[in-house]
This record gives sequence, C-alpha cells and structure tokens, in this order.
Amino acid sequence: MSAIAWTAAGSLAAWGWLLLGQGFFWRTDQRLPRRGAPADWPDVAVVVPARDEARVLPAGLPSLLAQDYPGRAEIVLVDDGSTDGTGEVARALSRQHGGLPLRVVSPGEPEPGWTGKLWALRHGIAVARAAREPEYLLLTDADIAHGPDSLRELVAAARIQGLDLVSQMARLRVASGWERLVVPAFVYFFSQLYPFRWVNRPGARTAAAAGGCVLLRTEAAERAGVPESIRQAVIDDVSLARAVQRTGGRIWLGLAEGVDSVRPYPRLADLWRMVSRCAYAQLLHSPLLLAGTVVGLALVYLVPPVALCAGVLGNDAAAGWAGALAWAVMTGTYLPMLRYYRQPLLLAPLLPFTALLYLLMTVDSAVQHYRGRGAAWKGRTYSRPETAPDR
Repeated sequence: MSAIAWTAAGSLAAWGWLLLGQGFFWRTDQRLPRRGAPADWPDVAVVVPARDEARVLPAGLPSLLAQDYPGRAEIVLVDDGSTDGTGEVARALSRQHGGLPLRVVSPGEPEPGWTGKLWALRHGIAVARAAREPEYLLLTDADIAHGPDSLRELVAAARIQGLDLVSQMARLRVASGWERLVVPAFVYFFSQLYPFRWVNRPGARTAAAAGGCVLLRTEAAERAGVPESIRQAVIDDVSLARAVQRTGGRIWLGLAEGVDSVRPYPRLADLWRMVSRCAYAQLLHSPLLLAGTVVGLALVYLVPPVALCAGVLGNDAAAGWAGALAWAVMTGTYLPMLRYYRQPLLLAPLLPFTALLYLLMTVDSAVQHYRGRGAAWKGRTYSRPETAPDR
C-alpha cells in the first residue's frame, strides 16, 4: 500500500477506537438524573462572578431571581472590577423582578497568584457562608439563563444520588453561521477529551465539570480546599472537579436541559478568542503536548478527506476506501451532538474543516503564550502558573 493508504488506515483504526473505546463520548444521553424529591430542601447560596457583564445580565439574572426552590436560597453577585455598571444593572434587575434575595459585593483586585474568576468566587463564597452556612453552593456564570426549576432539579439530583458536585454543560448559543459551525463541535471535542460516562462512574479517574453551572456541596468544597487549592487555574472547572474527586467527592457531569448560555459569539473572531485563550493552558503549556495534539488532530480529522481525495484523483483504492470509511465514522459520531443542538445534520461532514479551525486556534494560543500574553480575558492576562495546584 502507498504511504497515504497506510496513514488513512491508521486514521480508520483511531476512529474504531474512538467509536467503541472512548466512553461512547459521542452519545448525548448523560442528562441530569431525576428520581423524585429529597426529604428536605437544604439552604443554597448562588454565587455569580461577573466582570463587565451589563449587556448579558438582563438575559440571565432574572432567571436566577425567579427560581422556584422550596428551600432557602439567596444570590451573591460578585462585581469583579467592572467598568460598565454591572453592579447597578444587577440591583436594578432585582428591584424590577423581585424573587430570590440578591446581594452585590466587590472583591477588589485579585491578589498575586489568583485568576480573576476564582478570586471572585472566593469572595462570594466567603460572603455567603458568613451570613448563613449554606449546605450547597451553585456556582454559575452571569451569561447563563436557568429554567425555573433548575436549582430544584440540581439539588434533588445531588441529594438523592449522594453527589458532591453536579455540573451541567449549558447549551451554548447557536444562531450565527459561525456558531453553527463551531459551537456544537466545541462540546463534542470536550466530551471526547472527558467522556461524561467516565466522569460519572463511581471511583472514576476522569474528572471534569462545566463552569457555567456547578452545584457544589459546601462540605466537599471545604474538604478540597477550593477555591484556594486551585487559585492559579485558568481552566477552573476541570480543576475544581479534580480537586473534589481527589478528596473523595463524587462528581457528575452531563448535558443540560433548561440551562442555556446567552452570550453571543456572532463572528469567527469571537469564537477564536473563546477557544484560544485557554487552549494552551489545557495542554499544560507543554510544547510536546502541543505537537502531539497537532499530529493527533491531523491524523484523526484531516487525513480522512485528504485520503479520499487522493484515492479518487490518484487511483489509489486502498487510500480512498480507508479515508471514506474513517470520514463516515467521524460523521456518524457527530450526528447526536448536532441533534442535541437542533442543527442541520448536513453540517456533520464539515467536521474536518471545523477541526482544522480548532487546530489553528490551539497553535495560536501557544503563540500568544510565548509572546507573553498568556491566557488573556477581559483585560487580564494570566501567565503560566509557577506550580500546578490542580494536579
């Protein structure tokens, strides 16, 4: 066989493994377990870190204020050095909509060694616990809209299943053409890296969470020493899940129903910044891991269409068939995610192009790191941590 045929065969073998051996990552059936109501409804504090979020708060905060929760709950919104009137908008929304009590607090600038979001969470959790010790903390972002029973369902799942951390991957906004092309693939790639089934198995070694919606038992947070123990983490959700799991906590992660991100990413540049700001941090700032990722993405996602074209144009039947079969398996594994996002299934064969975009975003993330820009977000730049508190 030719070199391209052997390479295509390697890609096909990789897809065989991904299809059957990677925790059935491509399935979308990991949803919040619902098995009745708990015997009692514990106190909950909802902590919302917010930095320059005045534009999205009107689409997200009212849904928290309107939570139909049988127990005691309050919202602590941490205005993290905003310059756009975030705190004032939050107070106005509270006066307008009523509902759960809201407090707006400010933590000041982060101390050295802290990322901004975790610094804000630290302050919000401390404020919530000082007023009344809640049994659970709902950590949710300012751009997340919750269904009216979201908090009730999260607490019920945690109580009945004996879970210390329950996280839902919010359904991201998909409206523009670029969002349709890139966003479902973002969740698809995440679940490939952290198969939800593996995360949810008792005694699992794989740990992950989705930072937009995390219900955390206060006792588990204290036992894991969070957020202090992960204060330098740029990818704070995965680091949080690892810390809780490492100290004996049970965690669960699944796709959401009724928890939606309202933040728009209408342009490719917006999506590019979202991915590239932390992609190299995900690779532990390692050139070797970066090289392996680039080679792996190319082999798994780019080789199949290239081999098919080479087989057709070069009369190489082995390369053509191996490339076609690998591309077919790839396309089939992407269909469930497109259905979940209610997108046209005709987008599935375009996954190699989307993977190429992610490859370029990852390389760009490394380039920005070595230019001294690190993980930049909302006016703050985070360099490589001196230690790895989340490992």
